[in-house]
Amino acid sequence: MSVYPPSMRLVRMNCGNAPRWGQLEGSTIHLTRGMGGERTGETVPLAGAQLLAPAEPTKIVCVGRNYLDHIRELGNDTGDLPGEPGLFLKGPNALAEPGGTVAYPDWTQNFHYEGELALVMGQRARDLKPDTALAAVLGFTCALDLTARDLQKQDLQWFRAKAADRFCPLGPWLETDFDPTDVRVQTRVNGETRQDGRTSHMIFDVVQILTYITRYVTLEPGDVVLTGTPEGVGALQRGDTVEVEVEGIGTLVTPIG
Repeated sequence: MSVYPPSMRLVRMNCGNAPRWGQLEGSTIHLTRGMGGERTGETVPLAGAQLLAPAEPTKIVCVGRNYLDHIRELGNDTGDLPGEPGLFLKGPNALAEPGGTVAYPDWTQNFHYEGELALVMGQRARDLKPDTALAAVLGFTCALDLTARDLQKQDLQWFRAKAADRFCPLGPWLETDFDPTDVRVQTRVNGETRQDGRTSHMIFDVVQILTYITRYVTLEPGDVVLTGTPEGVGALQRGDTVEVEVEGIGTLVTPIG
């Protein structure tokens, strides 16, 4: 069981060439024994710390087309809202650290950003019920779902388009005291706002997503769930810098190399 107080920012960082977890208080990181462990008494200044993606997942479960305006901009509006969430997977290899550069792949000509609210599980979860689903979540963070849009249109499955190495930057930390019901999600490219939505516009909210996923798949502690992207997706170029900001959490910065 976690010993964290109800409101805490959790960070994962590279410390002596080994990943460590900690609690962020102000500008100081208090190192802990694992993701939900007690403090060790060691501290590290946030300034200069090499942050890692704040998760150690067995899988990353993603929800596609969870905002109506995004469905429309992709030309997939059939007139009826989806009756169930559309899911796809990324592997742990897809994670990238906050501030880390993601290379523009040489096998796509249409590399897209999709800013999203993400969550990280704190408990093993199967058949979650609506009234207890959020209790299984450790915290919330920002995610960038990178997509090779040309391959997505070609392939039956989205494996190549969505699950390649470093196609899921995550961070900068986990916010443990967070209400995901109605928060602003923005994506900026080179300082220009490209996406600006609210989670209240999701077709399926976080509780519905969790109860749906766990009907079929067991979520393990550390697993990541991406909740979908609002309208405004678009192409990236080498040299771009992408910022995903979620109200109440912070900003994930990803340079494209």
